Amino acid sequence: MIVRLLYFIHSLNRMRILKRVSQLFLRREGKTFHRTMWTKDFLFKVHPSVSQAVAQNKPVVALESTIITHGMPYPHNLSTAKEVEAIVRDEGATPATVGVIEGEICVGLSSEELEHLARSKSPLKVSRRDLPYVISKGLSGGTTVSATMIAAHRAGIPVFVTGGIGGVHRNGQNSLDISADLTELGRTPIAVVSAGVKSILDIGRTLEFLETQGVCVATYGASKNFPAFFTPNSGFTSSCNVHNPSEAAELIASALSLGLQSGVLLAVPIPEEHAAVGHLIQETIQTAVTAVSSEGIIGRDVTPFILQKVNDLTQGKSLQANIALIYNNAKVGSQIACALSKWMSEKRSKSQAQHPGKPPKDSDVVVIGGINVDFIAKGKTKTLHFGQTNPGSVCQSFGGVGRNIAATGADANSDAVFNYCKHMNTSGVARLEKQNTATYCAVINENGELSLGLGDMDIHQQITEHYVSQFEKQISSATLVCLDGNIPVPTINYVCSLTEKYNLNIWYEPTDAEKACKPFLSDAWKSLSYSSPNLAELCMINKTLGLMVPKAKVGVDLVPVLPRSLDETLMVAVALSRPLLENLHCLVVTLGPDGVLLCGEHNAGSVNLQPRKQKIKRQLCALHYPALTVTPEETMNVSGAGDSFAGALMAGILHGRDTDCCVRMGLLAARMSLASPHPISPILTLDSVDPNKVQAQKWPTPRFIWVD
Repeated sequence: MIVRLLYFIHSLNRMRILKRVSQLFLRREGKTFHRTMWTKDFLFKVHPSVSQAVAQNKPVVALESTIITHGMPYPHNLSTAKEVEAIVRDEGATPATVGVIEGEICVGLSSEELEHLARSKSPLKVSRRDLPYVISKGLSGGTTVSATMIAAHRAGIPVFVTGGIGGVHRNGQNSLDISADLTELGRTPIAVVSAGVKSILDIGRTLEFLETQGVCVATYGASKNFPAFFTPNSGFTSSCNVHNPSEAAELIASALSLGLQSGVLLAVPIPEEHAAVGHLIQETIQTAVTAVSSEGIIGRDVTPFILQKVNDLTQGKSLQANIALIYNNAKVGSQIACALSKWMSEKRSKSQAQHPGKPPKDSDVVVIGGINVDFIAKGKTKTLHFGQTNPGSVCQSFGGVGRNIAATGADANSDAVFNYCKHMNTSGVARLEKQNTATYCAVINENGELSLGLGDMDIHQQITEHYVSQFEKQISSATLVCLDGNIPVPTINYVCSLTEKYNLNIWYEPTDAEKACKPFLSDAWKSLSYSSPNLAELCMINKTLGLMVPKAKVGVDLVPVLPRSLDETLMVAVALSRPLLENLHCLVVTLGPDGVLLCGEHNAGSVNLQPRKQKIKRQLCALHYPALTVTPEETMNVSGAGDSFAGALMAGILHGRDTDCCVRMGLLAARMSLASPHPISPILTLDSVDPNKVQAQKWPTPRFIWVD
């Protein structure tokens, strides 16, 4: 439940929000599939190269696939698709061709998958409306502009390159034949780079429709003339123009920042060297349009028919021009994607310069654990009577530590989580169909003490070793990796196994006494650097390792008996911590109203909290900090104080603060959450727990309990 950990150090959570996703091993109908992200309606599979680029805020360009399945004959379609991807790579971006392969929406296609679509005899043309059917039947097809926009947006890709978009068909005011591309542009925030609108359409009405949908339309170049696919001037104008990739990137960034939920259409005129043949093609198009009526072609078959007819009449010149403008769009779109990535990085750097307290790197921390939706039911009486209705209040909150690598269901609770966590990087959070987002219901009395807790946590078992392994590069570069006790033992063991390879610092946050023992079932615990148990969890850890537990201080079930005094409590905590420090760098034992005990390396009269680079022989000590005073009247909820403390303590460590400052940050965070109806106070910020900016009552003086 270190929910606000990621709020304190939200730049850590920028493996980056351009939502990227990674693979999850699931089974269906006896077959094994590599799958990445389930949403409410569809299944998406994101290629590892794409998810990695998105996670690292590197430029990615989405590409549609109807040009492969319906735009050109084989083998021109395959060679064009491969050349477009090569152009994107040459410009410094990662290509992400979108297509549907046997019922999976693939964002980024392998060479085999491209070949599969290119050779398909009767491929489907998949628009927004077709996605549910194609997925349910396990079919394959090329995605149109609208379907590609959906997939690209879900995968966190802000730039999509195509040839030309659909529009209002001629006589559309009577037939109402309007492409889904236009409505998609009105509701999906993504930038579409195209050669304008196909000239076989009613361009004027198309632009009017886009205006009604609130779509920003800009021409790329010195003029506002809106292109008509094969010709640079349709006779209509865009509302604005951008001269270069930097201006285009700023326009896109502004649109995305406003949160308008509508897209941007960037119209790129065909290159001048192909414009002359474009005029010839335009004349041929009129002949082809006439043939549409005479031959009774309707609906989605119109565009492929006209393109093929024009290609035949121009003896292949239209195909060459088509390929040329697609190549040009790919080049321009990739340059824009690179400029957008650079713009966003510079914006973050500027923000960090203005707020020097923030960690300097995106990958300082990777947090792996459970996402929970908490329901807090607080009674208005000190004693709650079970079996009857008690007066009280109920509120929703968000728990669990995992926001970088985690799993949720595809349900309303996950929607609430992602909406709440817009400022965090959730690219590694899998949304799984037919699973429930983890929920926890806590019933507390008027003093904020827990009376009863119920949890539906089965989904955490989906955070498998295989799933997490997709993020090994991000994990390997982290200053600190945080694990919580919700994830399966094999996953914990896998992450711990990376320590020797990458010299990681791992923080283990137990979630309860039963789960606290997970890393300690094997030698995996020896790879941990930090852990933050309470006294009951610390006792269970010792029991798991077969270590002696002070007999006078435990009951028959080896659960610590509450000592009679603070000194007894501290002696028990020290005795239980000492053997673990042979391998762990530091233990942070939370003691509720008695404060916190730090056990670790003695350094200059304090405990060294900063991550160590190697294990060496050191002098050990234990330092006790009393809790800040909170009156019973101020106490609203005690369930999240320890997690708030741990989150703020980690933030202080990553900012290079000294031990005293780190602990004070944690104590302030704990006090704020105690006074909040939520387990973790939703108003926690770095400034709110900065001891130099917050006036607390007289700071309690820490004292040494033990020095080795």
